[in-house]
Amino acid sequence: MALRDTSLPEPSGPVPTATATGPAGTAPPLDPDDRGRLLAGSHHDPHALLGAHPVPGGIAFRTLRPFARSVSVVVDGERHALVSEGGGLFSGVLPLAAIPEYTLLVAYGGDAQEVHDPYRFVPALGEFDLHLIREGRHEQLWQALGAEPMTHQGVPGTRFTVWAPNARGVRLAADFTYWDGTAFPMRSLGASGVWELFLPGVGEGTAYKFEITSQYGHRFLKADPMARRAEEPPNTASVVTASHHDWDDAEWMRHRADTPVHEAPFSVYEVHLPSWRPGLTYRELAEQLPAYVRDLGFTHVELMPVAEHPFGPSWGYQVTSYYAPTARLGSPDDFKYLVDALHRAGIGVIMDWVPAHFPKDDWALARFDGDPLYEPGDARRAEHPDWGTYTFDFARTEVRNFLVANAVYWCQEFHIDGLRVDAVASMLYLDYSRDSGQWEPNVHGGREDLAAMAFLQEMNATVYRRCPGVVTIAEESTAWGGVTRPTDTGGLGFGLKWNMGWMHDSLEYMAHEPVHRKYHHHEMTFSMVYAYSENYVLPISHDEVVHGKQALVSKMPGDWWQRRADHRAYLGFMWAHPGKKLLFMGQEFAQGAEWSEQQGPEWWLLDDGYHSAGDHRGIRDLVRDLNTRYRATPALWQRDTDPGGFRWVAVDAADDNVFAFLRYDAEGTPLLAVSNFSPVVRHDYRLAAGEDVAAWQEVLNTDATRYGGSGVSEPGSVEPEDGCIRLTLPPLATVWLVPSGR
Repeated sequence: MALRDTSLPEPSGPVPTATATGPAGTAPPLDPDDRGRLLAGSHHDPHALLGAHPVPGGIAFRTLRPFARSVSVVVDGERHALVSEGGGLFSGVLPLAAIPEYTLLVAYGGDAQEVHDPYRFVPALGEFDLHLIREGRHEQLWQALGAEPMTHQGVPGTRFTVWAPNARGVRLAADFTYWDGTAFPMRSLGASGVWELFLPGVGEGTAYKFEITSQYGHRFLKADPMARRAEEPPNTASVVTASHHDWDDAEWMRHRADTPVHEAPFSVYEVHLPSWRPGLTYRELAEQLPAYVRDLGFTHVELMPVAEHPFGPSWGYQVTSYYAPTARLGSPDDFKYLVDALHRAGIGVIMDWVPAHFPKDDWALARFDGDPLYEPGDARRAEHPDWGTYTFDFARTEVRNFLVANAVYWCQEFHIDGLRVDAVASMLYLDYSRDSGQWEPNVHGGREDLAAMAFLQEMNATVYRRCPGVVTIAEESTAWGGVTRPTDTGGLGFGLKWNMGWMHDSLEYMAHEPVHRKYHHHEMTFSMVYAYSENYVLPISHDEVVHGKQALVSKMPGDWWQRRADHRAYLGFMWAHPGKKLLFMGQEFAQGAEWSEQQGPEWWLLDDGYHSAGDHRGIRDLVRDLNTRYRATPALWQRDTDPGGFRWVAVDAADDNVFAFLRYDAEGTPLLAVSNFSPVVRHDYRLAAGEDVAAWQEVLNTDATRYGGSGVSEPGSVEPEDGCIRLTLPPLATVWLVPSGR
């Protein structure tokens, strides 16, 4: 007979395997204090009271089965009725010399179920795991905490474990218990703060929560912080899961670490999965997204946060289940299927990761065991002033371990190729968005959060050690030194950093009418003063096209033609500028409206029936050609972090709104990029770009008619004279030239 351990009846028919032999003997009564705490859900060791234990005269059996009509113990095919002690407790003694193999026969109505007793099992979590948890060094924490389907002592079931060191008691509540945890109290595993229970017969698909009794006597249900699957919002329970995905990206993974990222092409398409094509699941996205991104030539996608979050309009930046991909689009295996498909298409996958803060939902991490646990105990430090959320307590060993292991988890279990870490500045400064009196200096009297620094260093070092080829990227908006410097020299250890300064300055320049741009020329050149202080990504992200900031093309001045021309010229300048590239969805075809998470990109702009579809397709064609030429031209990426890979040709042509510079690859082969941000054609424009090049040829021109431009171009090759070349510069355009024959 199949045995399923539940606390409530399921239709199973009569049980013919056990022969009734009458009631068992009377078991010694429980200590009143133990009994009271057990029934109240505040006992630290229910296994000492329940299950089978030697007593004078034999073996005592005791079980807690609320609402059961009767319970019997089955030994060697014979059933022995247990006596009700009230409160759902049943007990009895059998005259046996040793604890036997046994099951329980539980009757709620007319029929009975034969089940295994959870309280006859030894802990399913080993001492070494507990040691690593206590030390904060369990780098695969998800294999020790949470819900793990397994076979334990020869019986299939699920091991439930949770860290709740301040709790007086923890019980498991699930869909099959109607969210009443009375029947399944968990045991404390000592100083680790971990509570454990192995439930036989419980498997994948079971929805569950932990019923916690705080040290103040309050009782509440909490989702599992380590859940690897969650219910689809607005439901909030955790779900038992196991992976069955067979990866097919071995070739990608084998070569992922071949070239350091700062010496490789890196062009990123940022995507909000729920709105890229609204209504598509992970598996449906896998049929469309890889093909689209590959066609446009991007090397990577960056996914806005995938981890489960309760409020959709937060875009995933307020996470409640750090180990569970959002169920809105499918199962964890479905998400793996999408990553797999992207890899097979030759596209890397970066994921936004949010360790800076978490929401205050009462069923999630906030005051998890009745006291501040994941957040600091000091309310001034716990509150994130900008978002109405809690910050993590980076000084706490177990919290740091929770986050470091989470970073490894996504890279190891989901084959994620990079983590873009959100809001790093808010973590690094104790006074971030705080007024005087709302924060305390560190032990050195400074404003740096030393614990957050140590956490970021540990996270980066651990991820790079365990997951070769993965890159970590910091969204850090200040001038903090050493963000991408190695940890062994005192840096934070990130691989790349978003260049927020370049983004703000360049967009500010582009927003001005061309006639005024000469007064803001420095906004386009200043980035080169610090371009090699860190390893940079140039981001035109979702943050720049929402909340009244306008879409990229709508930031530009002038009429529709001028806006599109500026948009094209800006992308040409950006793709040639030192630093990796990132462009948010919808901007690759110049949609005019801000992004909406409800509607996603305005794909209809590309439809045949739309009168300006050609304009939008032209810009998308340009993005494709930018990526194609970029990937084929090592000068544009091979020396991104080497000052010797760049030289200004025209840096002070403010009156002309012209910028020109050279990029060099490792062998010294140059590419010349020239941008004319004025709406006039500049004929016979002189640039000192001889560089021992016999002749230059134009390989990209954002003013080409196929992109929607006016078609002004430089036909044939251009030969230097006296170390200079003379070009015809198209209006509001960027042109790229390389040595002829390249």
